[in-house]
Amino acid sequence: MDALLQSLQPLFAPAFQVLGSPISWTELLAFSLAIWMVVCNMRVHVLAWPLALTSSLLYFLLFWSGKLYGEAALQLVFAALAIWGWWQWLRGRDQQGHALKVRVMSARARWMALSAVLLAWPLLGLWLDRQTDSSVPYWDAFPTVASLLGQYLLGRKYQENWGVWLLVNAVSVSLFAYKGYWLTVLLYAVFIPMSVAGWRAWQRQLQPA
Repeated sequence: MDALLQSLQPLFAPAFQVLGSPISWTELLAFSLAIWMVVCNMRVHVLAWPLALTSSLLYFLLFWSGKLYGEAALQLVFAALAIWGWWQWLRGRDQQGHALKVRVMSARARWMALSAVLLAWPLLGLWLDRQTDSSVPYWDAFPTVASLLGQYLLGRKYQENWGVWLLVNAVSVSLFAYKGYWLTVLLYAVFIPMSVAGWRAWQRQLQPA
C-alpha cells in the first residue's frame, strides 16, 4: 500500500491551504464528485453510483494516508456497494417483484437496523483499537458502521437513508476536523442540509411500502 501511495504522490500535492492545513488535489477532486453524487441521489438519478465509486476510491487513498483505517476501509466497501447500488437502481426489485421505488421501512426493520449499528459499533472500535494505530478507534468506528447501513438503505431506495446520513455527517464533521481535513469538513457540513433536502425530495416521491 505504501508503494501505491508513493506512486500517486502527485495527487497528494497541495492545491491550496485552509486554516494552515494543505488541501490536496485528491481531496479537492473527491469533494467535487461527492457533492455531485448527493445531488444525483436527491434526484434519484443513477449517475450517482459511478460518481460514488470514483469518489470512494479517492477518499480511500486520502484516509489511508491519514491513518483513518476504519474510514479508509469503509471507502472500499462503498466502492463495492456503489456497483451493487448501481445494479439495484437499474434492475433491483422489491418483495412484490416490482422495480424499486422510494419507500419507507417497517417499524420492525427500523429497530433491527438500529440494533445492528449499536452492536457493530463497539466491536469495530475494539478491533481498530487493538489491531491498528488509529488514534480515534471508536470515533472512527461509528460513522463507518452507520454509513454501511445508510448505503444499503440508499441502494434499496428506503427514505430512512437520509436520516442515517444526517447523523453520520454530523459525527464526521468533528472527526475530520480533528484530522485537519478541512475541505472534507466543509463537504460533510454541506451534506447535513443536503440530507434534510434529500429526505424532503424523496418524501415527494414516496410510494406506499
